[in-house]
Amino acid sequence: MATPDDHALRPLTPADFDAAWALGVEAFGAPPAGSPATPPPAQPRPGRHAWGTFDADGRLVAKVVGLELASWFGGVPVPTCGVAGVAVVAERRGDGLLADLFRAVLDEARARGEVVSTLYPTAPGIYRRLGYELVGALDQVELPTAELLRVRAPAAGPGRVTTRRATPADAEAVRCVYDRWAAAQHGPLTRRGPLFPETDEEPFADLTGLTLAVDGDSDSDGDGDGEVLGYAAWRRGEGYDETSTIEVDDLLATSADAYRALWRVIGSFSTVTGRVRLSTSGDDPARLLLPGGSWKVVGTHPYALRLLDVERAFALRPPAGPSAGATELSFTVAGDTLGHLDGDYRLRVADGATACERGTADGPTFTPQGLALAWAGVQSCANLRMLGHLTGPASRRAARRRPGRQCGGPDAPGESDLPHRPVGGDLTSPGDIDPPPSSREAAPDRAAARARSPRRSRHDSRSATAQAEARLVGVRGAPATNLETR
Repeated sequence: MATPDDHALRPLTPADFDAAWALGVEAFGAPPAGSPATPPPAQPRPGRHAWGTFDADGRLVAKVVGLELASWFGGVPVPTCGVAGVAVVAERRGDGLLADLFRAVLDEARARGEVVSTLYPTAPGIYRRLGYELVGALDQVELPTAELLRVRAPAAGPGRVTTRRATPADAEAVRCVYDRWAAAQHGPLTRRGPLFPETDEEPFADLTGLTLAVDGDSDSDGDGDGEVLGYAAWRRGEGYDETSTIEVDDLLATSADAYRALWRVIGSFSTVTGRVRLSTSGDDPARLLLPGGSWKVVGTHPYALRLLDVERAFALRPPAGPSAGATELSFTVAGDTLGHLDGDYRLRVADGATACERGTADGPTFTPQGLALAWAGVQSCANLRMLGHLTGPASRRAARRRPGRQCGGPDAPGESDLPHRPVGGDLTSPGDIDPPPSSREAAPDRAAARARSPRRSRHDSRSATAQAEARLVGVRGAPATNLETR
């Protein structure tokens, strides 16, 4: 359904701040009591692109915000449009106002060179119609503080990992360890750009402490200035008994002993706090170092992705594994209501590189949601076909012999073995928008998500097209961005 003719769609300006704020409060609730007032910006905020729909009386009835971000996929930063602040007045919900708003926001994003878009949907079905599909979640997990005291201490010796409190002078070292960690994962934000802290002091503003894990081998004089291997960003919270909770926004490291050292620092609060609440996503490697099984999910925010530019999205990504010669896959995308993705493509993987260009229609067909799931690597081709997101032959041979044959049968051996990788992203929000009360994503340098380990691909005996389809699903990835917030 298109926006009515008597409605106007345009970018929001600082003059629209009060109306946009009121619509955000209507959609997401008022800020917590005692929160400081947010003054109207004098100028449009860099990296933030808001659009609104106004009715015939000039009233703002719907809005969407696009955020300039980038996410790590397969060791490559991928330009990302985070979608935030999606809101429609109660009386106009269901009137189809979002499609034109999303088209405007994502047209701008494509013009800026952003190739994927992500968001946190409160109602995934609404966004599926716009080409998004669920590929992960931001979770809050709780575990007993006392259990962390049982984490094995880092290895003893001259090079033992130690910990110390960070100061703003350590900000660049913290950024560097985050970069090393994030580039090796699938989906974390780069945390660079206009929406993220510009000064060394900003990341510390809302924290009780930021604890560093330091490499003893590089700390020649024992003063704790060795290489930073990890860090934990935490807030102490209220009280000092078993009902008290420490909130940990980031706990990440580049070595197992660094993880152990950070867990033990948090565990040292066990006599005055009963629980630790950690923001995480996917199969967090930090969990593998815990001696017990406690890992209670107490909150979750689903995470969705859609592609904006098929050719660039694949070209930016390295193949999932070594290739034996060149493989190609022709495929079609059909059903994009926003009009960006539909068409025929040819994907080629050769010499450790991936190329994608417009091609001819002689392969399978993806829905936009199916393509998002395949690109992110979160579902097998067999599952995509079962769900109706992938149709057509798995190989030309199958197409000739049995038109319309679904994969997984004798004409497409082993399709059910295609690898898939669950997603984790850096589910942090750049701090100029207000989150749902439970997610605490109002500060910029927050909870980086944990990636899941890739599975080995088994498709050596398949036809070239089936191998290419396996590579399509096997491309490493996971999204990241920001929420449906005010």
